[in-house]
Amino acid sequence: QVQLVESGGGSVQAGGSLRLSCAGSGYICRSCCLAWFRQAPGKEREGVAVISTDGSASYADSVKGRFTISGDNANKNLYLQMNNLKPEDTAMYYCAAEFWPRGRCDTRPTSRFVYWGQGAQVTVSS
Repeated sequence: QVQLVESGGGSVQAGGSLRLSCAGSGYICRSCCLAWFRQAPGKEREGVAVISTDGSASYADSVKGRFTISGDNANKNLYLQMNNLKPEDTAMYYCAAEFWPRGRCDTRPTSRFVYWGQGAQVTVSS
């Protein structure tokens, strides 16, 4: 079955960097959208970035210019490079997958993503 496992979370001071990884198994991505989401305590889960099979990516306005999403091995491995981190980036980060999407990749609605990892905590201190 499809499995997604995140790693690379941790604690960092504001202005620092972290790289999240998501190892995928149990699927072949012929046409898929892979995304990163995050959820802070007391807040709704929000889309951070998404990448399509052809490598095109889009980002939430709050992370543009600071975060970079990438994938390799036919999108079996997904990454999120996070630079210039801010305290407001503190959240649990999740990777998610959608197969055979209708239309372009997007993080909304969240319900289009059926497969989710268990999450990786990112904490940014000021």
